[in-house]
Amino acid sequence: MKVSLLTRLLLSFIIVIVISGTFSTVVGVRMISDRIMRQAQDKVRLDLNTARMEYAESIKNVRNVVRCTCIRTFIKDALATGNAAILARELESIRQRESVDVLTLTDSNGKVLLRARNPSVKGDSQADNPIIAKVLSEKRVVASTEIVAEEQLQMESQDLAKRARMRLIPIPKMKPTENTEETSGMMIKAAGPILSDHGELLGVLYAGRLLNRDNRLVDSIKETVYQNEVYQGREIGAATIFQGDLRISTNIQMEDGRRAIGTRVSAEVNECVLSEGKRWMERAFVVNDWYITAYEPIRDVSGKVIGILYVGMLERKFTDMRRNVLWAFVGISFGGIVLSVVICYFLSRALTKPADDLVLAARRLADGDFKQRVQPEESIVEIGLLGRTFNIMASSIEERDEQLRQRAENEIKESKKLAMIGQLASGVAHEINNPLGGILLFSRLLLRKAPAEGTERENLERIAREAERCQKIVRGLLEFAGQREPKTEQLNLNDVVQKALCLLENQALFHNIEVVKRLQPDLPPVFADESQIEQVFVNILMNAAEAMEGKGVMTITTRQAAADDRIEISFTDTGPGISEKDLQQLFEPFFTTKEVGHGTGLGLSISYGIIERHGGSMEVISSLGEGSTFTVSLPPTSNCAARQTRENT
Repeated sequence: MKVSLLTRLLLSFIIVIVISGTFSTVVGVRMISDRIMRQAQDKVRLDLNTARMEYAESIKNVRNVVRCTCIRTFIKDALATGNAAILARELESIRQRESVDVLTLTDSNGKVLLRARNPSVKGDSQADNPIIAKVLSEKRVVASTEIVAEEQLQMESQDLAKRARMRLIPIPKMKPTENTEETSGMMIKAAGPILSDHGELLGVLYAGRLLNRDNRLVDSIKETVYQNEVYQGREIGAATIFQGDLRISTNIQMEDGRRAIGTRVSAEVNECVLSEGKRWMERAFVVNDWYITAYEPIRDVSGKVIGILYVGMLERKFTDMRRNVLWAFVGISFGGIVLSVVICYFLSRALTKPADDLVLAARRLADGDFKQRVQPEESIVEIGLLGRTFNIMASSIEERDEQLRQRAENEIKESKKLAMIGQLASGVAHEINNPLGGILLFSRLLLRKAPAEGTERENLERIAREAERCQKIVRGLLEFAGQREPKTEQLNLNDVVQKALCLLENQALFHNIEVVKRLQPDLPPVFADESQIEQVFVNILMNAAEAMEGKGVMTITTRQAAADDRIEISFTDTGPGISEKDLQQLFEPFFTTKEVGHGTGLGLSISYGIIERHGGSMEVISSLGEGSTFTVSLPPTSNCAARQTRENT
């Protein structure tokens, strides 16, 4: 079958455009979809941190009630005089004022002397209770969460036993069980010693707050984290406290609008959190819908897993967002393909018209019009049958085709470059700025509740200050092509190393890393930008911790080189090391050995640029299986001053 040149050109262009457009659309949609869900999971991870702090604050409140009450004079006097009436009245008043469900006094052997809520029941021993036993042996305040049996709840109050009792409600995906009812309860409990003026143990006071059907804590977490946001008539966020795998306090609603108290966690979460004692941070089926979730175990005073703390966001919002982005992306891609086809048609038509004109002239010549001639000027843009002009015309067509091909390649390169820049900027904005904004928000919320002075406030202010510094670093990353010159001042690099370690030592990744500091005490000062140098040290430390997977030894050494007086800072880890091939590209922009989505490849490149602008150098020595050593070298103060003088001159 004969096909015209115009048809061949148009089909070729369409095939190339459709293949490249389809590939770009599929890859782009996949990347955007993964990024949306990853961002949502990161948000839930931060929400779990907030929920943990709220739960810890509840334990602290009960602990403070016990601690403050134990030192009250009336308790010691009542124990000495045996005046039970005054003791009962005062303890009940404290219990109601502090909103605790249990406030009970025992003697020095753990025998109950008085229950504020149920004075008629006494004489039983609490010495076998793990928290009470710990107080009796250590004579200090102890607070934790524990499971309280039905018999013990009835002794404290029939109302508490009734509140704890709940019938199990079957839901999809839960772990099968033969139990139909739960009678025990989960309680935040604290106990403290009552000591005489001579330090002798007179008795033990314990207080408790029953979590079963007490939704104040989970509602506080939801309001703090999600601010009661609603999507399509449903609250987007939820928090839950589990006793074992049973929801005893939650703001997740069932189809009839009731709280889902009495329902159980899904089987896969049960196995991960309760059986293995690990966190669960994935999508999960919760009661009647899918949520992006985060679960972590709640442990008693002995470390045994007795419950679960949960936060989650309705997945529907993010799936709808992903679908809308998908259709928008597909629509844009389809429109681009259609526009490209139209442009290719006109380009192809423009290419074949001279050939058609030349064929027409050849046919006229073949028909006997021997006077038909093609002028030499016209032969550059036409294809002819004349032998003496064939090479010229062929060269012209080849030149035009090459120009079109180069133009198309340049346009594709520019499009890919713009797409890469857009993806990088979007990734920085969504993956760094949003979590930093969350850190600032929560640190400022905590600052409102923190005391005016003290270590707690200083730590919170440091968190807020360092988070703001990180935001400045992000802006510097976005301006990567035009990095600012450092604002130098005289620094002691030992102090900068200490500050960098203070920022990281409380992070979970560093809990199992041993840090060995070999800092030269009389280290000469340098001229440098403190925030930029601290950024370099933090980047190297974080890379080392991730390479060691949170377990190993990090050795930090500072010294003055004997040869040229330069100040050297070395970071040596016990990680897996770096291959020779990767070492050659380690400081190149966008190069990373991490998995896709776990790094931009800019950290070491930016750090290398910072050190170079300070007149220093950065080197790395590493072999597979032998760890890595990063060495930063900076000129001392005298050399920096001389260099600045020359630059100013």
